Amino acid sequence: MTASGVAFLSGTIDYFVRAYDVSNGNQLWEARLPAGGQATPMTYTGSDGRQYLLVVAGGHGSLGTKAGDYVIAYALPKT
Repeated sequence: MTASGVAFLSGTIDYFVRAYDVSNGNQLWEARLPAGGQATPMTYTGSDGRQYLLVVAGGHGSLGTKAGDYVIAYALPKT
């Protein structure tokens, strides 16, 4: 979760990572992952001042999602 109240979730049984506004529950953003994202994403502020989101998409055998070995980073646009 970010300091501004955005929570990220990828621990679902589909292939998406999503961002939610914790003040009202509205979905703000989503991106499709190349494999199952059954993991907890992390967010951090880089040395350049930009907000980053890191997601691991490794899949999950017992949930039936596609396996993979992806580590994906997203960044907010430069302002």
